[in-house]
Amino acid sequence: MPTTSYSTPPTEVGSPIPANTPHAISVALPTWQDNVDYEEGRERVVNRMLTGYPRFFINKQVEKLMSICEEKFAKPSESCLLFPNRKATEHCRTYLRRYFESNNPACFRLAEITIVTPDQSKSLTQGNVTLHIIFFPKEAFSVAKSFWQHTGDGISSRLAEFALNILQAKSNEQYTKNLYEVSTKRASFCKRYSNIQTSYSRNLDCEPKGTLFTDITSINDSFVEQNFYVEERYGRNLPMSFAEKAKLELRRRIASSLKIEENKDRLDNIISSSVDLSVLTERLVKDVTENEVFLFPSGMSSIFHAHRFLLTAFPPRKRCHFYGNGSSSDIDEIESLLESGERVLALFCEFPSNPLCKSPDLKRLRTLADKYDFPIVIDETIGNFVNVKVFEWADILVSSLTKIFSGDKLKKVINNEYEDLLWGEDAIVLERNSRTFRERIMKINENAEEICELLRNSPKVKKIYYPKYITPEIYLQYKTVKGGFGGLFSVIFHSDLASQQFFDSLIIAKGPSLGTNFTLACPYTILAHYNELDWASGYGVEPGIIRVSIGLEDKNDLLKRFQQSLDAITE
Repeated sequence: MPTTSYSTPPTEVGSPIPANTPHAISVALPTWQDNVDYEEGRERVVNRMLTGYPRFFINKQVEKLMSICEEKFAKPSESCLLFPNRKATEHCRTYLRRYFESNNPACFRLAEITIVTPDQSKSLTQGNVTLHIIFFPKEAFSVAKSFWQHTGDGISSRLAEFALNILQAKSNEQYTKNLYEVSTKRASFCKRYSNIQTSYSRNLDCEPKGTLFTDITSINDSFVEQNFYVEERYGRNLPMSFAEKAKLELRRRIASSLKIEENKDRLDNIISSSVDLSVLTERLVKDVTENEVFLFPSGMSSIFHAHRFLLTAFPPRKRCHFYGNGSSSDIDEIESLLESGERVLALFCEFPSNPLCKSPDLKRLRTLADKYDFPIVIDETIGNFVNVKVFEWADILVSSLTKIFSGDKLKKVINNEYEDLLWGEDAIVLERNSRTFRERIMKINENAEEICELLRNSPKVKKIYYPKYITPEIYLQYKTVKGGFGGLFSVIFHSDLASQQFFDSLIIAKGPSLGTNFTLACPYTILAHYNELDWASGYGVEPGIIRVSIGLEDKNDLLKRFQQSLDAITE
């Protein structure tokens, strides 16, 4: 079993998790008060944020590229956001027209800017980089940002970095020369960006102010140095010319891994927190090939597009019903709703749920779906298909690894609507990180179960939310033979003060996100529902809940750290 040594996690507020990475998936909020101050927008936290959870925080690379676009092409009263394709900007414009009050429908402008390399035959780059831009009034930024957040379709930080590197090499030849002279190894890196030109490609709805990016300011030297050494020096990444091959390997790996009962040895996937995959197949998951696998740039993006595909394939419905407990009584209410004659577009559920790890009765839901003719969308990210097998009960399966779409109507829609928005470098990193998934999950299962037993046996703990203890009679129906209970659990103590004491003394990485190779914790309700604590409490999500995603560290070391935090509780 793989094991990770445990170094001291980041303790500086706002620093990246993992440390010293420009494309970090989380951000350090080490104390309970740090999380509260972040939610309240306190300057002591907000002004120190070097990164953040990708959908909620615009990466510094993306932010810099946005500022350049604004400087060159925006009106003084405008801001902008960047997307990887035209459809995303059109969707954003539609969203703004609906939710931002304006007397001028023409105040939302779209543009395409393409950055090109003239001699692509000698370049190791992916080729042209096209930025799809929407300009809008500055006062509409918060509304536009909510679209960015809830769709997951914003440009990748690696795409932004790639574009900035090209522009930097063009505008600052001395910088490139200095980098070239450091060593022969680093010189090859510089050659990738030498003799590069940029050009304006085409404009859709506005006129640019002039030549693209002729006066870009320098990128921080140490930042480039750091990223270079992490992802280039040690050979962890392939050149960008391998991007399509990496995507093909990902598709093949996903296709084979879905046949878990037929060929367990080929299950070797893992996903990064910033990318999701989608697989088109029949409900029983037979004969899946790489040609039926589709890639999306993020988990939220794949969920958003699954909903969009459903809206295209079936008549839209006017209402949304929320059943936050996922219990038998909730299903009773759903059945009564359907019996009353109301039709639904689809039913979305988690298996198990986040953060309370409840497992809904999928077989009963499937019976209702077949009787009343609506698709079921199951998000099994928390369980993952190494541990649970829920494919046959879903029409669309959402996971940190896969989405399975069944039905001819959906297949036709997806084939017509799908666009590959996954940036090449993200695909390469994803492929690199997806080679030992099964082994990692088994280790994480073992670690998490031991930690949960420790906490469960402590009188200081009020309750543990873990699939082994929460609705186990349902979870075990779908658990695979060799699977476990996953790496995510939540814990609540007898008082909010006790929760704070435990959290503050816990020596692990602390920030948003889950499913990482390292253990990560956050005060879930504070981060996710700070402005609606009473509402969340109504569904059992109390303010003092701490969510933990267990990683690959040495089990005994983890047990020691969690015991020390239990000992720190004086309440």
